[in-house]
Amino acid sequence: ALCRLVGLVTGQNEAAFRQESVLAIMLAPVAIWLGQSGVQRGVLLASLLFVLVVELLNSAIEAVVDRIGHDLHELSGQAKDMGSAAVFLSDMNVLICWGLILLPRIPH
Repeated sequence: ALCRLVGLVTGQNEAAFRQESVLAIMLAPVAIWLGQSGVQRGVLLASLLFVLVVELLNSAIEAVVDRIGHDLHELSGQAKDMGSAAVFLSDMNVLICWGLILLPRIPH
């Protein structure tokens, strides 16, 4: 249990994780307010949490790659690029989930 808390605290050292945490904290009440059912609220909240999970995993990949060495290597670059791509996809997931739930409510 302590390792879990240490991981969250360590994640706060990463600027991207801090920014996404603040955004998730601000959007969580909005998700609860805008969701019209438990499922909608769950999807909106889960999409926000998924971004934080992926960002922590990306930071872990970057830390391991940096630990191995700072010299340029193709596989190190690929690992970091794939981690960044995963964060991008999780961000797109938020947009898709929120859009599919909220856009139909906009009057035409």
